[in-house]
Amino acid sequence: MATEAENTTSDTDAGTDTKVKVPPHALSAIKAFVGEHGGTGNVVIQPIGRVGTRVTLVGADGVLGDQVVENNDIAHALVDAVDGLTESEWDRELVSSVNPARGHYRKMAGWVARQTRFPKARNAAME
Repeated sequence: MATEAENTTSDTDAGTDTKVKVPPHALSAIKAFVGEHGGTGNVVIQPIGRVGTRVTLVGADGVLGDQVVENNDIAHALVDAVDGLTESEWDRELVSSVNPARGHYRKMAGWVARQTRFPKARNAAME
């Protein structure tokens, strides 16, 4: 397991030889996800501002997963470090292959999922 924490990659595209340290917890989580969901998957790398970069995973069975890392370089290093991952974009083919796990919508809705009464829509007058 110690070797996973030492995984690094060099950024030679920009002409520099800087090393990118891959977080061991993110690497092990992504490897576990790929192993549990078909051995292969697609990855969409999405910058989310100051927080970092979201690495959204779509397993071979269509189940979604994600990890948030510090920056794009680390996200690309994660994809390179795990066998069976393909970097993708949200295109029609990928979106149609997604098969959310049971309860995923409720989890993503957060507090709204527990509401029994919703306020009237603001644009109701436009209908």
